[in-house]
Amino acid sequence: MSTKGSEETCQWQKQGAVHVSREGVVATVSLENTEKLNALSVWMWIELARVVHALSQDLTLRCVVLRGAGQSAFAAGADIAEFASVRQTREQGMIYHQEYVSGALKALAQCPHPVVAMIYGPCVGGGLELASQCDLRLAATSARFGVPINRLGFSIALDELTSVLPIVGETNLRELLLEGRVWDAAEAFDKGLVCKVVPDDQLAQVVSDCVRRIVEGAPLVARWHKKMIRRLSSPVKPIGEKDRQASFDYFDTQDFILGYEAFMKKQKPQFQGR
Repeated sequence: MSTKGSEETCQWQKQGAVHVSREGVVATVSLENTEKLNALSVWMWIELARVVHALSQDLTLRCVVLRGAGQSAFAAGADIAEFASVRQTREQGMIYHQEYVSGALKALAQCPHPVVAMIYGPCVGGGLELASQCDLRLAATSARFGVPINRLGFSIALDELTSVLPIVGETNLRELLLEGRVWDAAEAFDKGLVCKVVPDDQLAQVVSDCVRRIVEGAPLVARWHKKMIRRLSSPVKPIGEKDRQASFDYFDTQDFILGYEAFMKKQKPQFQGR
């Protein structure tokens, strides 16, 4: 993140917050701007990138949960009310999208730990972009998905489009952007945007069960699977021998031996991340 943009932002109101809590090997990141359905201010985009970068460096973690504060919304996009001061000109718009928004999206996409999105209510615009960079998206029936910016007279930034397209798919993204329609949770599930939809009062338990299954697995394997999927999702550079060799690095770990022995003995492995 460039120094210029960060210095400018420090002069703006620090509206909203990004909270981190931790329980064992799991970190929960909450987007909080509840008066605006957790819409993301500039400060929140920057804080989210900073927080996720810090979590990415903590190899004692095994999973990250991203959610909106409360149960009213995941994130209702960017805070449009800020636009008059933070992205009024072309130069401001380029900094806003290429630095602040893309910075948060890239931090999530490159996080080595599995990231689970826990989605209540609106998950639109920038909120949908953030959710799309998570590995798993689990939604309550109240969840709503869309990118209705055609009604605001501006297009999605190219870097953001590049991030969202592989996840949402070309046909679905054309529909979201060209119609500006918001999908309910059932439609989002039917179109493959979310992994599961459950009643609102069951989502916390479903996310907890999902996280438990993730953290019981070998953490190095989870990171390698994420890395390999990300690599295969970028077809510009052909797969080389180095990539193929890296996919077998698990043979050099204690967790591989531990997992194999536990399987053979029909025991539950306790992976150590080594």
